[in-house]
Amino acid sequence: MIEKMQFVTLSGPKTDLDNLIKKYLSKVDIHLDNAVEEFDHDHLNSYYEENPFEGYLPLCEDIASLIERPEKFDIVKIKSKDACELIDETHKEIQKNRDAITKHEAQLSAIDDEISKIEPFTSLNTTIEKLSDLSLFTHRFGRIPHKNFEKFDRFLKPDIHSIFIETSRDNAFVYGLFLIPLTEVNDISKTLVDIAFEEIHLPAECSGLLSDEISKFEEEKDKIQELIDKEHAAINEFLDNNRDKLLSAIRRIQISHNNFDVRKLAGVTGEHDHAFQTVCGWMTVPQAKKLEEKTKDDPNVICTVSDDVDEHRKTPPVKLKNNRFIRPFETFVRMYGMPNYHEFDPTWFLCLTYSIIFGMMFGDIGQGLCLLIIGLILYKIEHFAIAGVACCVSVFSILFGALFGSFFGFEFESVIHPLHSVAELPIIGRINHVIVAAFFFGAFIILVTMIVNMANAIKRKKLGSFLFGPNALTGFIFYGSIVTILALVLTGHTVPGTIIMIVTLVIPLILIMCEKPLRNLVERKKVFPEGSPAMSVATGFFELFDYLLTYLSNSLSFLRIGVFAVSHAAMMQVVMTLSGAENGGSANLLIVIIGNVIVVCMEGLIVGIQVLRLEYYEMFGRFYEGSGREFVAYRKNIK
Repeated sequence: MIEKMQFVTLSGPKTDLDNLIKKYLSKVDIHLDNAVEEFDHDHLNSYYEENPFEGYLPLCEDIASLIERPEKFDIVKIKSKDACELIDETHKEIQKNRDAITKHEAQLSAIDDEISKIEPFTSLNTTIEKLSDLSLFTHRFGRIPHKNFEKFDRFLKPDIHSIFIETSRDNAFVYGLFLIPLTEVNDISKTLVDIAFEEIHLPAECSGLLSDEISKFEEEKDKIQELIDKEHAAINEFLDNNRDKLLSAIRRIQISHNNFDVRKLAGVTGEHDHAFQTVCGWMTVPQAKKLEEKTKDDPNVICTVSDDVDEHRKTPPVKLKNNRFIRPFETFVRMYGMPNYHEFDPTWFLCLTYSIIFGMMFGDIGQGLCLLIIGLILYKIEHFAIAGVACCVSVFSILFGALFGSFFGFEFESVIHPLHSVAELPIIGRINHVIVAAFFFGAFIILVTMIVNMANAIKRKKLGSFLFGPNALTGFIFYGSIVTILALVLTGHTVPGTIIMIVTLVIPLILIMCEKPLRNLVERKKVFPEGSPAMSVATGFFELFDYLLTYLSNSLSFLRIGVFAVSHAAMMQVVMTLSGAENGGSANLLIVIIGNVIVVCMEGLIVGIQVLRLEYYEMFGRFYEGSGREFVAYRKNIK
């Protein structure tokens, strides 16, 4: 059900707004609306103050991200000003450590660059010092692209007056060093340019074996990493020592930020010492009474409560209140859209129809029991809404399993067997009883949705919507007559006479065709607001065909209930056949178990989706708008 709402206005001195928020708004459930938009008064203005806590939120988020399990802490009382100072000091303290870490990480990166220069040449079995001591030669470390090296190796190497020592290769380059006679440096330098030789300058401090030089660099990295670890440990130690105080400060700043943001929704009138503020919003009746009691003795607060929800610019927000058995289905309602305040809550309808249809399509006692046990465990441990849904639908799965005579696929004597219940009907011929029952059950559901739609129209005080339309009284009479005539024909009874047919079929169709003009006439609006009467009638005539197709498609959609009931029984028969139990033999329990698991997982999911499709497209579309806004309490934002 939808809880009844009242509109509450709180007024008082502008200087007392913070006290109003702290003392009252944070203690009750109120959905705040914008006061300036609501009252649209020339002398009512918005606040223009910048939130002083805005800049602290990123700092709070950063600090909280460094603390393990920040949601678990002991609250320490702290004022907003002290909280801001503590967060500032903490941020500066942490930043010092972070600056040091950044500096050390830059050193690590520089060392890694030096190592990457040395690594391709570590196979060289001599020291850099010895290479530098050669009196007649100079050396150059570098790399040559594979393509150029092949040409160099084949054509130039035999004739060039230098020695190339290859040390390694990768996918793109050949690494090594050239030993060049001092007398040939200029000529050979030109050749090196031609073969795209890219010189690599090793670190100046390298003098020994290059493999030993890398070991020295690794030792230096380890020392720097120790410094980084110390800085991280210093941050963690500081945060651990001040954990509760810091998290309490973060909480205080977040609350203060939200409290200050109430100003965005408040209206202000007057100037300086004579300035007054107004805050407004929606509350449930019990909460509104609670607020009235709290504020009646406060000279700085004027609390006004209004029952007339239609005199306000926005429709009231919607707060659903259902018992614990129905509440899990609110998830499906929210997926479609919250109900308008002036609609009926469809949760009860969805709960009942979804559970029944699921049970019809997935009827098996054993599988229903498994679904019930799994749903109960998940709902108890994790409180998943879908687990609560599974608990409800499993009850009907068990009931229809008893009706169909199925226990984990093992059949027993029952009222009806989906695979074997076949009858001869007029016009149609031989057909499964379950399919026929699914069709008429769907027709019944469609008629119920029309009744709910008419009830919504009465609640909204719209007589035209109650009387005229494909889902109004005229549609109910027409569709109900079609279903009744079809039932009479299939059972071999005589259909009604011509006069009754005209009254129940032709006249409702004409009224449906003229739906919009007739609604406007009854509701005292302009009969033909758009175009001429002829254009309006012509539009209604073509829309009538769409309505008739919708009636047909919606009715046929419910056949899937019977089809899935039959297919479920057929799948279990296949499992029994594979297990060897179909012809009276002893069943292979392993195959029975595996088959049931596959059917439960696969068909259970498919059936769940198909039933939801029926709810949204064949039922909700007839009576439900889902255009409401959800009630969000201000103090919920604080939490």
